Amino acid sequence: MGEETIVEGRDRAVAVLEILLCSSVPTQLAIGGALRVAGIASTDAAGHLSLLFVMLLSLTDTAVLIVMMAWLMRVHGDSPARVWLGGPDKARPTNTITDKARPTNTIAGYRWREAAVGLATVPLVFLAVGILLNTIRLFAPSLHNVETNPLEQLASTPGQAALFSLVAIVAGGVREELQRAFMLRRFELYLGGAEIGVLVLSIAFGLGHTVQGWDAVITTATLGAFWAWMYLRRRNSVGPMVSHAGFNTLEILRVAVIGQ
Repeated sequence: MGEETIVEGRDRAVAVLEILLCSSVPTQLAIGGALRVAGIASTDAAGHLSLLFVMLLSLTDTAVLIVMMAWLMRVHGDSPARVWLGGPDKARPTNTITDKARPTNTIAGYRWREAAVGLATVPLVFLAVGILLNTIRLFAPSLHNVETNPLEQLASTPGQAALFSLVAIVAGGVREELQRAFMLRRFELYLGGAEIGVLVLSIAFGLGHTVQGWDAVITTATLGAFWAWMYLRRRNSVGPMVSHAGFNTLEILRVAVIGQ
């Protein structure tokens, strides 16, 4: 009995350490420091965030974290492809007319279907975020404590918007959803269950956007909970990635076209 308790405690500690390691905080601190040493400043002459710095930081962090999370999953005997990309519950033969008409029975068809599900949520998420933000600003205006979102300044011209969209798709849509799935798996196995993971990770996701204001914190925490629920419901990151990337792209398009 004592041996089992020690092993369980060690597993929990390892899971917490892995979550912290893959949270982007230590990796971005290290990468950001390396960029500054290389002479790439985080802000421009006007004191605004540098798009070049944000791009290099975000894309490098994405690559490092994907490799790190995949390695950690393999160490624990998990399949990164299964955790992140999922698969149909059971394979069926495709040599009949009926099966040929149903490409979702194949792995590729299944993932295309999940991408379509994610795409279908984009306008709904975009609309819901607009309603939530405006409701917060109407009934709790003090929570709108950042007048100009510093990240939105990175998309002030069409060229900047295109480059920032790349960052938002790769670092936001892809990296953050792979992180979410990886961390939810840790909570599910070692830290009290997926429901606790949804709560903790959604709060952390919201607090990671404090630079955009408290209204943005509440909104992004809600978004994080939705995408976490979507992952747990469908058991793959394809739909959440497409949903998240699509929402980010629409937000940048909105800023580029009509301003902040």
